[in-house]
Formats: sequence, structure tokens, C-alpha cells
Amino acid sequence: MKKIALLAGFFCLLTSGVFAQSNWDGTGFRFGIQASPSAAWMNSSDKLLEGAGTNLGLKLGIMGENYFSPNYALISGIGFNFNTGGTIQNGYSQANPWPKSELSVTIGETDSLSLPQNAKLHYRVTQVEIPIGLRMKGGSGTDSPLSFFAEAPVFTLGFTTRALGDIKGSTKAYQNTVDEDIRKDVNGISLSWGIGAGIEYEVAANATLTAGLFYQNQFTDLSSDKGRVFNSQNQWVNEDAKTSFRSITLRVGVYF
Repeated sequence: MKKIALLAGFFCLLTSGVFAQSNWDGTGFRFGIQASPSAAWMNSSDKLLEGAGTNLGLKLGIMGENYFSPNYALISGIGFNFNTGGTIQNGYSQANPWPKSELSVTIGETDSLSLPQNAKLHYRVTQVEIPIGLRMKGGSGTDSPLSFFAEAPVFTLGFTTRALGDIKGSTKAYQNTVDEDIRKDVNGISLSWGIGAGIEYEVAANATLTAGLFYQNQFTDLSSDKGRVFNSQNQWVNEDAKTSFRSITLRVGVYF
């Protein structure tokens, strides 16, 4: 946690320092807005906790670039990532996945109260994201309004603002539920890396449309590892697997 906090401070200082100045005559800093659909899914380091579904979400935010040469820029911004996450299917005979959250249904560590095998846990998470990365740009011609770009690497710091959970497919019908507040069982801070590429088209002197495809991979744990599972030794143990999300985003935006 301390390392994540230090990284967050470093990103904020670097971004504020870079965007406070313009290093390239005639271009320098520019900003834009995006409204980008995304698809996210989850995976786990535990083979008994498998990804089993995709979330359709949306990214809304402000984008910023500061060019330090004609074709290279540092990028950052801030925005919301709505409905990221995905679905995990329980492969253990018994589980208690969200023990810290106050659920409307009762789940415990007994045969009658535990979550059964093959029940699905659906995570719907909203985060505030601050990316920082490197952009490389090229054009199709000196006077052409069309240009191409790639962004790599892009590191994103995320702050969880909301986390809802659904339980589906439980053989104990009373356990199937939606819209449970599971914020206490989801980590508050995440880090991810990503890459992307796309095109831009200048429609006016102060308006450039942009579209591109981006991949994002969380390398910290989305869950807080407070869950409990009944293992093959017939013991209740802490579930300490790394459970994270990945996503594909179709970025659609405009720069001013």
C-alpha cells in the first residue's frame, strides 16, 4: 500500500510539472474529452476461481497531451471507468466470498449457509482513473488532416468509488441476489498497464476527432482477499488468489 501511495504521488507531481509548460513551439499542450465504450472481464490465479463473463462499460473523461518533440508526447488525464470488473465462477465445494460486506442474504461457513460450487460472482466496479504514458504520432502526409498514433506504455492509477456485486446460479435460491454493496471486499486502489493505437482526423483548426483501440491489464488485485473457501483438506482457509480485470476499450473523443 505504501508503494502504491508513493507511485500515486510521483504520477501527480510528474503530470503537473509536465502540463504546466509547453515544450514545442506551435503545439505544446492540448486537451480533449472522451466517451468510450469498453468490455472488461476477470481472471484469477486460482484455477478453481474461473472467469465466466464480460462487463460492458463506459469511460468518460478528460485527456491531455504535452509534446516534447513533433511526434512524441507525454499523456495523462482523469476520468471515470464505469462498470469494469466481470464474473468469477466458484469452483470450491463451499465458499464465503464477501465476508466484510453487509449483504441482504446470509452467507456463512457452514454447509447450509456457504455459497455452493458453480455459483457465479458478478463484480460491477466504478473507478476514477489517472493514466500517464507516452504517445507516438505519425501522419499520412504533410498537409493531410489524417494522422496515426500509438500509446505505449500507459500506466493507470485507479481509485474505486463504487463496487456492486451480484450472485447468480446458486443452487440455494435465496442466495441469488443483485446490487449488493461489496465495497469493503474490493481494494480501493489499483494499478494497471496498457497499450493502444488509433487515428485522428482534423476537422477544424481547433477540433480533431480521434478513435482507437486500447488494451488494459490490471496487475494489482481487485479483491481484498478477505474471502474464505473450503479446500480439499476439508478446512476453511483465506482465499488469497490474485483476481484482476482486463479490458478492451474503443476510444472515441475529440481534441481541442
